[in-house]
Amino acid sequence: MAARTQALSRERIVGAAVELLDAAGESGLTFRALSAQLRTGPGAIYWHVANKDELLIAATDAVLAPALAVGGADDTPQEAIRAVAVAVFDAIDGHPWIGSELSRASLQPAMLRIFERIGRQVQALGVPVAAQFAAASALRNYILGVGVQNAANARAAQPGADRTELLETAAGVWASLDPGEFPFTRAVAGQLSGHDDRVQFLDGVDLILAGIAGLRPPQ
Repeated sequence: MAARTQALSRERIVGAAVELLDAAGESGLTFRALSAQLRTGPGAIYWHVANKDELLIAATDAVLAPALAVGGADDTPQEAIRAVAVAVFDAIDGHPWIGSELSRASLQPAMLRIFERIGRQVQALGVPVAAQFAAASALRNYILGVGVQNAANARAAQPGADRTELLETAAGVWASLDPGEFPFTRAVAGQLSGHDDRVQFLDGVDLILAGIAGLRPPQ
């Protein structure tokens, strides 16, 4: 057992946890399943990770960490924010379980680092100090909120469901709504069927950035 414990590492455990979460969601992550995947005993895992909550936080942090490494030194603040936004969106899209974990533990390291990264770019945009918290919070809440909602929609769909067919069906429902009660929804029904979630998400980021630009004092 000693040799097996030494061969085990926190990194290996977290990696295996991510694999289990991707395959079966949070309910599929148990120390018994993790022990079987790593071919070790639960005691060896507990040596590195105290409990499931700690493991979930570590797995979320590991998946989202690359989002904080995107972008280049020459990026404008707007480009840096867009890069972080799309990296987070893609990470949640690829690992839908992150959505519930972010909602459950808002003070975990990944959340704080994302907020810090966005906040520094808000400062670089020249936003007045009094408005920086609101601006950074609006961006963070939008990025995480839309990412989580997109993942939830994907999980709610039946396995193997065709996205185009789902959107066309939803668009048909919108178009058939009462024109007196839902005039706007009916008017944009045609745009629903052909929209790209990722493009629409970035359009939203740009709208918020345009609003933030209006907070800067005139030159």
